[in-house]
Amino acid sequence: MDPLLQETSQSMDKAISFLQQDLATVRTGRATPSLVEGLVISVYGGSTKMKLMELATTVASDAQTLMITPFDPSILDEIQKGIMEANTGLTPSSDGHVLRIAIPALSEERRQELVKLMHQKLENARIMVRQARQDGLQDVKKNEDLSEDDVKRLEKDIQRLTDEHIATIDGLGKAKESELMQL
Repeated sequence: MDPLLQETSQSMDKAISFLQQDLATVRTGRATPSLVEGLVISVYGGSTKMKLMELATTVASDAQTLMITPFDPSILDEIQKGIMEANTGLTPSSDGHVLRIAIPALSEERRQELVKLMHQKLENARIMVRQARQDGLQDVKKNEDLSEDDVKRLEKDIQRLTDEHIATIDGLGKAKESELMQL
């Protein structure tokens, strides 16, 4: 594969990867650790900020409940406070050793809001892919070592890559939307 094409493909792959991580944070009414793992929590008296995944193990004990077990039990209250302050709409309860978060069922209105949010995230990913295409096309045009035929071939290959990545984004969006609309 041509180095210019490979570089463009890698940029587009990064956009897809970012989108997958971003979509994992959109709540679906089912308990998944990704809902809270990325939250940044101030611990040890506010002197340290760390992601929840660095502070505790998070598991879905059932479809509606997350269980968070801190590595250091002394920071349990700080983790609870951090989750509340993160404004996720999730309320943890503590039994002194672990935090439990009951994931409430989503109302139809909330589902529609989440679908709109998801569509914004999808559009941002499409923009990132199109930007990678634009950068790739500019690199091809700047390269004076390429013949006219090579330039045309690379332009077609970059467009094909763009179409494939946009189709992947659309597929991820359809899957997430059906997940969101499930009762």
